Amino acid sequence: MAGPAEEIPAPEGVAARSAEADSVAPGFLRRRLPGGWSTRQWLTAGVSAALAVLLALSCVGVWVFARSTAISNRLVDGSTPALVASIRLESALLNQETGIRGYGLTGEQTFLQPYQQGLAQQSAQTARLRVLLSDGGHGDRVALADLDQVLRRAQSWQQLIARPVAASPAGKPAVLATDRAAQGKQMFDALRVTMTALEQDLQSARDHSRSDLTGARQLRTTVFSLIAAVVAALAVLVFAGLRRGVNRPLEQLSRDVRRVAAGDFTHPVAATGPADIHQLAADVEQMRRRLADQLAVTDEARGRLDEQAAELRRSNAELEQFAYVASHDLQEPLRKVASFCQLLERRYRDQLDERGVTYIGYAVDGANRMQVLINELLTFSRVGRVHTEHVEVDLDQVFAGTTDTLSVAIEESGATITHDRLPTVYGNAGQLGMLLQNLLSNALKFRSPDREPHIRVTATRDGDGDGDLWQLAVTDNGIGIDPEFADKVFVLFQRLHTRDAYPGTGIGLALCKKIAEFHGGTITLDTAHSPGTRIVFTLPAAPDPARPHIASATRQENTVG
Repeated sequence: MAGPAEEIPAPEGVAARSAEADSVAPGFLRRRLPGGWSTRQWLTAGVSAALAVLLALSCVGVWVFARSTAISNRLVDGSTPALVASIRLESALLNQETGIRGYGLTGEQTFLQPYQQGLAQQSAQTARLRVLLSDGGHGDRVALADLDQVLRRAQSWQQLIARPVAASPAGKPAVLATDRAAQGKQMFDALRVTMTALEQDLQSARDHSRSDLTGARQLRTTVFSLIAAVVAALAVLVFAGLRRGVNRPLEQLSRDVRRVAAGDFTHPVAATGPADIHQLAADVEQMRRRLADQLAVTDEARGRLDEQAAELRRSNAELEQFAYVASHDLQEPLRKVASFCQLLERRYRDQLDERGVTYIGYAVDGANRMQVLINELLTFSRVGRVHTEHVEVDLDQVFAGTTDTLSVAIEESGATITHDRLPTVYGNAGQLGMLLQNLLSNALKFRSPDREPHIRVTATRDGDGDGDLWQLAVTDNGIGIDPEFADKVFVLFQRLHTRDAYPGTGIGLALCKKIAEFHGGTITLDTAHSPGTRIVFTLPAAPDPARPHIASATRQENTVG
């Protein structure tokens, strides 16, 4: 029978490449890593730059908007109201001149009413103009100078013409008005000229403000269009940067990883992009190299395993041939040797001395023991090779058949055998019968001379109630086994006693171990049990899906042939 598979070393060159991947490759990859920024750093810098540009543009936009608003406010609240106030001031002066002229010609008091109203309106509009022109601009200073000139000429006209005429007695024309008519007309014409200059200055300031407002609006439109264009450009740049710097390297890495995951371990993983993505790709590339090396090791190991499997098949074929030879070609000569030796003893017993009879007995005993050993070796070698199908086996029936087989030995030893209700397990009935028969035979064989043998077979579910194994135990009160031999007793041909003291081949417990392991269980010696021996083994309570299974047994073997 073939021995255990030898350890398969790594193929020549692969171990060196694997070590190189552990030591050289990481350093090589680190040397290739860029000294640039990581994805987070690039994103932080890009977003910060975009925010800075947007903030600057926002400041420009706010300034342009504030400027256009200020110009609009100046036009609405300054230039236009000032022009209106100057027109009203001119109207007030004209009302005064009209009232004084009418009063001077007629002497009627009703003509003084426009004069009085004009004085009041002059005072109000003058105050309003001074407030509206108080911001100190160049145009306002010119207008204020014109206003002062208007007021001085108006005061001169009022002092020389208007007040004296208004103070004349009512009811008759004022002589003073006639005498000073030419002078008054000259003074008021000069006042009109100054008033026209004031209105022209204010109209010019208003036109300038309107021009400034138009320019500010155009600038505002241009600036906000530029802001929109810059925002769009920033969005395109950010998208393109993410696409080029992050998405493309990640997509490339994903494609490479998918190819490697699909089994193409020769495809290199390209390391591109920012430092962190580059590092990730380098790590994946290092892993790919390790996998490629391990795959080479695995392929080499598979090749060697195939060779060993072929060798095992040849060895098993030779073993089967040996089993055939042992069961036919070896046993027949042994039977002839034993038969002829016994025939010699019967026919020539009277001619042989005591030593000759003893020698013949030795020959017969040796031939018989050789036959027993060959049969047990054949039984041991067949476990796991023949009758591998597993069925439901009622261990109560197997136990009953085993005790029937051992009934003579039980009666001769005076042993008492008891058992729990044994379960139904999955396995091979014949092999499980051999397992119980060997354990019970050992319990009967290695009994203590000081007490009657008591043997008990127990069964419990391993673990909780849903466990997959049954734990069975065969307990006796015999001579026991020293705990230091707990493992040795299950080794083939290992004996703890001489053949003269306890006959046997040293195969029984080794056969029990092979049967238990073939069924997916274990067998051990309970070293804590004393006095006597307690052998514990486990059997599956459910079928092993890796083994062929028959739903129910059509035949149960209760005895061992």
